Amino acid sequence: MRIDAHHHFWRRDRGDYDWLTPALAPLWQDFLPDDLAPLLSRHGIMGTVLVQAAPTIAETDFMLSLADTHSFIRGVVGWTDPAAADAPARIAALALHPRLVGLRPMLQDLADDDAILDPAVQPALAAMAAHGLALDALIRPRHLPRLLTLRDRHPELKIVIDHAAKPDIAGGNLAGWARDLAAVAADGRTHVKLSGLVTEAAVDWQVADLKLVADTVLSAFGPDRVMWGSDWPVLNLAGSYDKWVAATEELLAGLDAAGQAAVRGGTAVRFYGLEEG
Repeated sequence: MRIDAHHHFWRRDRGDYDWLTPALAPLWQDFLPDDLAPLLSRHGIMGTVLVQAAPTIAETDFMLSLADTHSFIRGVVGWTDPAAADAPARIAALALHPRLVGLRPMLQDLADDDAILDPAVQPALAAMAAHGLALDALIRPRHLPRLLTLRDRHPELKIVIDHAAKPDIAGGNLAGWARDLAAVAADGRTHVKLSGLVTEAAVDWQVADLKLVADTVLSAFGPDRVMWGSDWPVLNLAGSYDKWVAATEELLAGLDAAGQAAVRGGTAVRFYGLEEG
C-alpha cells in the first residue's frame, strides 16, 4: 500500500494559520481533499496521514472531521498544548477518535529549543505513550540532541522526525546534521520522514542535490524506519507533487523491492497503525 505520510489541508477562513500570508503566493488559497485526490489517484497512493498546520484544537477537530468523510485519510496528526495542566485529559479524549494517530507540537517555532524537555510537558508525553499516539517532531538540526534526552525519558513514546529535521541542503552545511541524525537513529526506535527536502534546497534543485541527504537518512535508519511524505501543499513552494514523486523514484532506486515498499507505505502503516479505508 502506498501512503503519503505527511500532508496538510487548510481553509483560510478558519483564521488560525498565523504563518500563512499572501507573501506565500503558491499557498495563499484553500487546499482541501478534492484538490489532493487526483494527485493520489495519478500516483497510486491509497492513503494519507494528514498533519496539523495550526497550533489549535479547532484545527485538530477540523482535520478529524475531514477524516470522518474522506476514507483516504487513514491517520491524523493533531495538536494540543503539551504544557497545559489538562493536557493528559485532552490527549485521552482525542485518542478516542480512531483516526487520531499522533500529535505535533510545532517545536521549530518555539523560542526555547528545550521546550520539549520542560517538566510541564512530560505528563503530556507520558499520556501520548500510554494512548499509543506518536510524537511528530517538527524540528531543525539544532534540536536533534534534545531527542536523545527525550527518548531516554520516554522509551515507550513513538517518535518520528518530520522532514529529516530540515537539513541545510541549499547551504551544504550537512556534517553536523548527519552526525546528530545518526546518533538519534542509533536507538533503533526513532523513525524519520523522507519529506520536506525540496523546500530546504536551492530554488533550481535537481535530484542530485537531494541524494546525499536521502542516502544519509536511509543509511542511518534503514528503510523500515523511513516513511515517504509529500509535505503538500507546502511542497508547491519548490516544485510539484509529480516532480517530487519522480525524484523519489530516483532516490530510492538503490533499495531492493522490500525496502522501496517500506519507504513508500509499509513503514507508515506499521508506525502509525493505520486503518484500512
